[in-house]
Amino acid sequence: MKYDALLARLWGQLKKLEQEVLQHDAALPPQSRKLLQDTERFNDELFLQHGAALYPCIAQIEKDIRALEKRLQLNLSAGTIVAACARINDRFSAVKRALGTTAIGVKAQAQAKDSARKRMASRQHQQHDNSGFAWIAASVMQNSHQLYDELNKHLNWARKIESKLGELETMLENCHGADKIKAQNEILLMHRRLGKCRQAISYIEDRIQAFERPYQSHNR
Repeated sequence: MKYDALLARLWGQLKKLEQEVLQHDAALPPQSRKLLQDTERFNDELFLQHGAALYPCIAQIEKDIRALEKRLQLNLSAGTIVAACARINDRFSAVKRALGTTAIGVKAQAQAKDSARKRMASRQHQQHDNSGFAWIAASVMQNSHQLYDELNKHLNWARKIESKLGELETMLENCHGADKIKAQNEILLMHRRLGKCRQAISYIEDRIQAFERPYQSHNR
């Protein structure tokens, strides 16, 4: 079968990723599990999964690879095969990124909850600054708040793009002629947008790590 090498590579990638995910999930602190227990780490078009543990994603990627095997056996159109491979690769990339950003996700959730509590407290109580130094705390934390807000914004954009990709890939299987070409072009455009969004997410995560590194070193 001419696609044996492709399938072997995908199964090898999945086996390696499974080991990394098992190590990740085993090392999760209870507090991280609690903070992310109701959080969807991915768009539901990409994975039906929520919480800190990532192992549920492995079974879903395995299901996709098996579906690809069947499509290859049926000699379906190249466009359908390309779309299926792109989806599998997107899932691999999403899990790999999630492996490295769990701590940041925990921090973002803690920050979001803290911000929500502060907004509620601000509405309930009209606090007066009688110390004269409240502006110092605000200026110190300003960059951190902005970075996490920006991270959450880009993560939401990425989920929306992934959702759109899922819709287009489903539509592609039922398209023909000019409609199929149009759908393929839209898929390529969405992949480019998703790539740029992920680059932005990586940049913001790097800035967060750079911002917090001095505080982490100081607290050791």
